[in-house]
Amino acid sequence: MTAHSPAVDPAVSLFSKTQTQSMSLNRIISERDAVSEAREAKTARLRELRLEKEADEMAAAAALAALPKRAGKR
Repeated sequence: MTAHSPAVDPAVSLFSKTQTQSMSLNRIISERDAVSEAREAKTARLRELRLEKEADEMAAAAALAALPKRAGKR
């Protein structure tokens, strides 16, 4: 590392601290965004599965309703 004059050392230290904080903040934001994207993808996948299931249930109910009713014995 290069030698700095005593007047520059506090500035370098402050810059280094600020840069470290900025890098930490960027890492935290990236992690938050990744978690948010994963949650949105999972929600979309579950919504698709639910809609598929509901469509299948409605089709089964419609098919059952379309069957002719059997007359009971007397």
